[in-house]
Amino acid sequence: MSIECRPGHVEPFTVHFDDLDPMGIVHNSRYAVFLERALSRWWGERGVSFAGGRPSTPDAVHAVAEYCISYRAPVRGTGEIGVHFWLENLGESSAVYGFRILSPDGGTVHAEGRRVNVKLDPRTLRPAPWTDDARRTAEPLLAVGAEEVAQQR
Repeated sequence: MSIECRPGHVEPFTVHFDDLDPMGIVHNSRYAVFLERALSRWWGERGVSFAGGRPSTPDAVHAVAEYCISYRAPVRGTGEIGVHFWLENLGESSAVYGFRILSPDGGTVHAEGRRVNVKLDPRTLRPAPWTDDARRTAEPLLAVGAEEVAQQR
């Protein structure tokens, strides 16, 4: 799969039989899992992950504060899809992702929505600022230019 979407990234993803409901379409709860796995893969490839139950960096410690999804067209059966995601905003301690679940050719939007993460201090579990490393890593996902992001802070 080679769908080009700007801003952000499209992660190819495979729908498996156990993702389907009794009608043979992707169960509504699986869309959140698809996004979670796509984000985890993208960040993990850039060194932000968990290994042995420990975060590789403080930026790996975050919680979902909000999740909103609209379903547009069912994904029917198993096979390939694309998970397109981008950052609408990277705040002091929050990250607002936009996302779409796409057909393999990118022509059909199966679902779309947003997810808000809050970065947490690993010791206190209170909101904490993203590191400069995380901000640099996130730049390709940002929906606005780096200059505009700097002005938003």
